[in-house]
Amino acid sequence: ALIGLMSGTSHDGIDAVLVDIARTKDRFHVRQYAFRTFRYSRAVRDRLLRLSQGASADAGEVSQVNVLLGELFARAVLKLCRAAEVMPEQIDAIGSHGHTVYHRPHQRPGPGSTLQIGEPAVIASRTGITTVADFRPADVALGGEGAPLVPYVHAFLFQHPTRSVAIHNIGGIANVPALPPRSATQDMLAFDTGPGNVLIDGVVQTVSNGKNLYDRNGRLAKAGTIHTRLLGELLRHPYFIRRPPKSTGREEFGKPFLQRFCKRATHLKLSPADQVATATALTAVSMAQAYRRFILPKGPLAEVFLTGGGALNPALRAQFAEALPEARVCLLEETGYDSQSLEAVAFAVLAYATLHGLPSNVPSATGARAPAILGKITPGKNYRSVRLG
Repeated sequence: ALIGLMSGTSHDGIDAVLVDIARTKDRFHVRQYAFRTFRYSRAVRDRLLRLSQGASADAGEVSQVNVLLGELFARAVLKLCRAAEVMPEQIDAIGSHGHTVYHRPHQRPGPGSTLQIGEPAVIASRTGITTVADFRPADVALGGEGAPLVPYVHAFLFQHPTRSVAIHNIGGIANVPALPPRSATQDMLAFDTGPGNVLIDGVVQTVSNGKNLYDRNGRLAKAGTIHTRLLGELLRHPYFIRRPPKSTGREEFGKPFLQRFCKRATHLKLSPADQVATATALTAVSMAQAYRRFILPKGPLAEVFLTGGGALNPALRAQFAEALPEARVCLLEETGYDSQSLEAVAFAVLAYATLHGLPSNVPSATGARAPAILGKITPGKNYRSVRLG
């Protein structure tokens, strides 16, 4: 049994999932037993946002939040074990994504780098469970984007024998792997399409003066009207036409981008609902344009399965489906998997791969020069029980 931990660019909390994993030649078989989301307090969320949006912070603040998150991740593991009525001693390993506070895999001048915090030594110490974390740097060291990493898992779980499908995760940032048929010889294509919930959430928090963190059930977006002129301006952002492999984050679509949006919306005298509707349309349309620019030229696509917090937004789902009539848009639940736990599941699988010496990046997706075994292993008290090889 393994536990996967995920803290994403929405900064809302820690997803924790308990799974059993078995592997055959061309498939992973995952059975999910328990899943919980542990919300961050407002104070923790604010500290994370300051770090990940490029606010000036000294090394002491980064170090302290790194350890604080390690403690919170460990508590999440222990709470999940209690909820599932299992003992920590029964867990073989933890796969922790950590929390990204900096991601610039290609930087000029100077080397590219990526930084995920959430100290694995604290997790292993508090739980006694061997912890695998810090998955992205090995890919970046080989010239890759360090993202997305989950296509390795998606291919094993969702690749169809005869038709192409896509799994589109809408977290703070939206990302997609397009999975060719298992019978095809073409490489998998995967990349970040741009903002997911990051701008929508930021606009909601701004227009509500911090009272609301997100657009529950897409109510504001449904009540508003999309401002097509502003939407057109937003879609001219250079990231959208950059060819994959590519990845992005709050460095490009965080607080400065939100401030420019709000200033322009105020100048145009948009109502709060119109602002949210336009921000939602940016995510939906930029996602659809990514398919037309980079995915559909390679061949037809049967289905797009949506995951992540944005998949729960009916206004966003409807806008995206309208913008991409070439494929059927639906929730991942149709496959039998939980759309909200999938990324946490993926990091449990990546930990499994690391402990078994399996390369788990996808060079055609990240741009890395070679396959790589990802992650760093921090032994827990149970380390000898973890079988390697």
